Amino acid sequence: MNNLLQNYELILKELTKICSHITSFKQIRQPKSSDLELVALNLTAEYMSYNSEIQLFRDIEDTYLDTQIEHSVYIKRRRTLFDYTEKIRQRLSEKFSHLSNLFIIDSTPIEICKMSRVKRSSICSTEKIKSEFGYCAATKTHYFGFKLHALCDENAVVHSFYFTPAGVHDVNYLKAVKYALSSCELTSDKGYISADYQADLFNQSQIKLSVPTRKN
Repeated sequence: MNNLLQNYELILKELTKICSHITSFKQIRQPKSSDLELVALNLTAEYMSYNSEIQLFRDIEDTYLDTQIEHSVYIKRRRTLFDYTEKIRQRLSEKFSHLSNLFIIDSTPIEICKMSRVKRSSICSTEKIKSEFGYCAATKTHYFGFKLHALCDENAVVHSFYFTPAGVHDVNYLKAVKYALSSCELTSDKGYISADYQADLFNQSQIKLSVPTRKN
């Protein structure tokens, strides 16, 4: 319990120093907890590996946090504050970007349903990025859904991420990387092998892409 409150207060203190200038949408009714305080609580839960909001709110019972926000309100506000949270993530990424010269890029499959249920599934059917069939080389299986591409540094700070349909090849994400980084080393797996992209990254942004060679 004490660790939860201590971590929350420390995270909130640092966010206030770095991100207090970032604004979110105005609310007609002023909530007991500010948007920054809610984001701090969410980051604390992530940092402490809470698997559910239920467990989180059990642990903040009988503390001053318990009187600031209800469980249902927390869930609703967290969803509406996605853009605000993303601005904070970007600001933190900028703040720590100078600490590393080595970056890692990778992707992971996001399966939304089993193959047998694809025709009956309506999950994410209204999203701007359409789900489709893809292949996961790590598990050597086909799946239906999306692909998450992420760029982080050696200190595990996420600098950018992007969702694409499952069938989009990994190398396509490298197009955006050359505008996000410069004069650094980028390492990845074999899914990002491309001599053309490798040369383009170096010529345009002095990014050295290191990829393990394929076995013939």
